[in-house]
Amino acid sequence: MERNPKKLMFENREVFYGKGFGADIERVCEVVFNTSMVGYQEIFSDCSYNEQFVCMTYPLIGNYGMAAEDYETLIPRIGGFIVREYNESLANFRATKTLAKEMEEQGIPGIDGVDTRKITRMIRDQGSMRAALCDADKSDAEALRFLESVPVPREQVKNVSCKKRWYMRAANAQRNVVAVDCGVKLHILNGLTERGCNVTVTPYDTTAEDVLALSPDGLFLSNGPGDPRDAQPLVRLVKELKGKIPIFGICLGHQIIALAHDAETYKLKFGHRGGNHPVKHLRTGKIEITSQNHSYAVDADSAEAAGLNITHVNLLDGTVEGLSDESGLIFSAQYHPESCPGPQDSAYLFDIFIKNMEAFREGSGSGAKAYGH
Repeated sequence: MERNPKKLMFENREVFYGKGFGADIERVCEVVFNTSMVGYQEIFSDCSYNEQFVCMTYPLIGNYGMAAEDYETLIPRIGGFIVREYNESLANFRATKTLAKEMEEQGIPGIDGVDTRKITRMIRDQGSMRAALCDADKSDAEALRFLESVPVPREQVKNVSCKKRWYMRAANAQRNVVAVDCGVKLHILNGLTERGCNVTVTPYDTTAEDVLALSPDGLFLSNGPGDPRDAQPLVRLVKELKGKIPIFGICLGHQIIALAHDAETYKLKFGHRGGNHPVKHLRTGKIEITSQNHSYAVDADSAEAAGLNITHVNLLDGTVEGLSDESGLIFSAQYHPESCPGPQDSAYLFDIFIKNMEAFREGSGSGAKAYGH
């Protein structure tokens, strides 16, 4: 594999040199770090990383290749990978392709041989920032001009959402769910179909009338990239459907539910990304180890003022990790209960959604309250 010299020029003027892999192109993106030790394929194919360079803290990336059944989406939106050491020995019998080959085919660049520990500590201390990945022979001044010439992306959900409705069917289906695609992960949808839900996946700008016309038992709001305040069609959708149908939101969907109740969101200094974030369930006191990927969080004071119940908190920084509006059968989680990649502590959240839909269908009141969310 031909490896061309590359450089990373950050907004703070820090420069890192390495070798390129994947697509041989130049690009500007926000740089974030992920602390997962495994799961680079799921990270690579998670649309929540749209327009972001992901710096992997685990030093060896690529060594087990890419398996056909492990993708979260068929069209990856990640900006690129920053790794300490790229390896393609493919020590996995399930591998069908190398990471570099997939990145080349999808037009996604990468760089290895850089000090990922230094980059991670820099982002941790100074906050997420943008960087230009370009040819090493570009001068620092040229690289900086390239970096400053690229505008900050907005309305990112619009860019990753599906353009038309599509379906996933469950064996022995017992209920129907409308899932709004904000950049949805396939393994999240699998969490619904495995529990007997037929899923209709719709674009992000689906109207409340369109949803109700499908006669669903519940509405699911998916993960996705960018500032939740840019996704106003989703906020309007939740406002119009509150109390009319059970609603479950994950990650961006969690933030949308907060905004729809007139709570506020804000951008974290460097976000939460990894498979080992401890979250406390406030009712039970149980600690869950969770998989996370987000830049924004819900303001706790504004959530409580809006009448939302804070159900879970992050033990590292105290941020809001779960919300419920029991009167409207609405609840949400900031983290990813399907946990691909990551632990399986939080899969019960899908079961709460099932209980809510059953309670709503039977007219027995708040499923979230009855089930103890």
